[in-house]
Amino acid sequence: MTPSADPADTGPSSDSTDEALFADLPRRQKVVLVMDLVESVRLMAANEAAVVQRWHGFVQHARAHVLPRHHGRHVKSLGDGLLAEFDSAPEAVRAAHELHHFFDDSNAALPPEQRFHLRAGLNAAQIYIDSVDVYGAGVNLAARVASLAGPGETIVTTEVRDELTDGLDGELRDVGECYLKHVPEPVRVWRVGSASSQPLLTPASEQPGTLLPGIAVIPFAARSNAPEHFAVGELVADAVISLLGRSPHLRVISRLSCSAFRQRDAALGEVSQRLGAQFVLSGSYVVLGSAGGGKLLITAELCDARSGRLVWTERFNAEVGDLLQAESECAHRIALAASSAILNTETEKARMQPVATLSAYSLQLSAINLMHRSPVAEFEKGRELLLALAERQPRASEVRAWLAKWHVLRVIRGISANPADDARHAMDACRQALDLAPENPMALAVRGYALSQVMGDQEGAQRDIDRALALAPNEVHGWIYRSVALGHAGRYDGSVTSALRARSLSPVDPHAYFLATVLASAYAARQQFNEAVVAANQSLRLDGLHAPTLRTLMLSQWESGDVDGARATLKRLNAVSPDLTIRTYTRMGNAQSPMRKRLVDALRGLGVPEQ
Repeated sequence: MTPSADPADTGPSSDSTDEALFADLPRRQKVVLVMDLVESVRLMAANEAAVVQRWHGFVQHARAHVLPRHHGRHVKSLGDGLLAEFDSAPEAVRAAHELHHFFDDSNAALPPEQRFHLRAGLNAAQIYIDSVDVYGAGVNLAARVASLAGPGETIVTTEVRDELTDGLDGELRDVGECYLKHVPEPVRVWRVGSASSQPLLTPASEQPGTLLPGIAVIPFAARSNAPEHFAVGELVADAVISLLGRSPHLRVISRLSCSAFRQRDAALGEVSQRLGAQFVLSGSYVVLGSAGGGKLLITAELCDARSGRLVWTERFNAEVGDLLQAESECAHRIALAASSAILNTETEKARMQPVATLSAYSLQLSAINLMHRSPVAEFEKGRELLLALAERQPRASEVRAWLAKWHVLRVIRGISANPADDARHAMDACRQALDLAPENPMALAVRGYALSQVMGDQEGAQRDIDRALALAPNEVHGWIYRSVALGHAGRYDGSVTSALRARSLSPVDPHAYFLATVLASAYAARQQFNEAVVAANQSLRLDGLHAPTLRTLMLSQWESGDVDGARATLKRLNAVSPDLTIRTYTRMGNAQSPMRKRLVDALRGLGVPEQ
């Protein structure tokens, strides 16, 4: 955008009268899209009339077709830029992707120097809204983020990325922390590419848990009176309930209980009270064609039953036959989107509200999400939430297990001030968890992880992990930590097999980067360096600041003879872990592991100082 058209220059006046006016404006959580024309000044100088004509056609198309189709609102178009707002991050991303392609046909007939390319920035925030404009720091940040995008690219903030599912809403790639004009702190941003045409949608494994939010899935309502269409709503609800029931983060109300509210005009509060559900997933559908082989247009919405707030809504295209399949793609999409919306909603709540106001399940969901984020401040916040939850729920075994894992992760990430203390805290938390529930599979698996990673007791680790998997054969943590333990014990074939099993049980895990890291490490241990590099890069695409993944990638490159690649990865690793030395690395857990010894040799070969 031209300087005068920069939406980052809009916002409340410092004048006291203007401040009073803004106090009366509604403030809403919105996703802000800013798009502008790359090199507009050069293009205008060459042929102003042609540029204005083409840009005018683009704006009209966006306003009349693209934005309404994705439930967006056109706010304004200034010179060479467009500003729009959405309720949903996935819809905003899809709109941006469609708008990027508007000039494809006309560009094909023009020489490269006359072609139009757009760049886009997205941010989610609480903003002020009136009938003609939007205001606030969140709008400004979207404009700044757009400046980071290259031609044809969409860049999003972490707040938007957290509402997206990798592979479904687009291919996410971590750009890292960037410094932006007039923004005092670096901002973590992500590049979003096109979504896969046929994403792999297999549900996560079942996992025990007591501090879980309840969700009721009400049979979807038909938008026609044809009796043969009524069963479709039951099919949708049944398939979604089946998938959500395998989620490790949710307590799902039974189908029969939910069916009692089919086509009843019941208030959300009544549904919540009678079914014990904090969230209600419902919707409607239209059958286009015969009920047996027709197509469906499904609208789903998720509401917080306590506040009545709409958390998420989206439209899906499907076929009736798909709902009859054991692995319905449409049902997977709805279940995954709803589950992610709950997780991200509770995490945002934990970041914005005092701990004392949060429910137990909000604390647990938020802590799990934050402890899998790379920024140290957010990782540390995860422990704060777990400790608060432990005080409220003194009998909850899984809380202690998650706390133990937090301490182990702190050591292996290399951010522990005293690894010995963290190792002791991890083992104490495991002991407390198993005192409360001796047969808790997750607690057993986490203790095995701690024994293997930080205590060097591979025999004890294998005993605990084997017991966890005997109790719960589909316990994802058990297979992840079995891979880690077998790798430390030098049993590399089993390590790879276990990592692949974990990934197959949860291929669209919200923390998929961690599964890819474990798989990369297993491949590297077995000296399958090409496969290790591929898995490590898959992990780094989702979290480019994860030090253990960078170490695995560097080792694979070094041992495969790619010295230049290893040096480049070491440079990235030093940016994340500036205090890296041989001594600090060997303090990150079990120094006797064959893999750790190989990595020490690689570090020395690359010139990393001893201390």
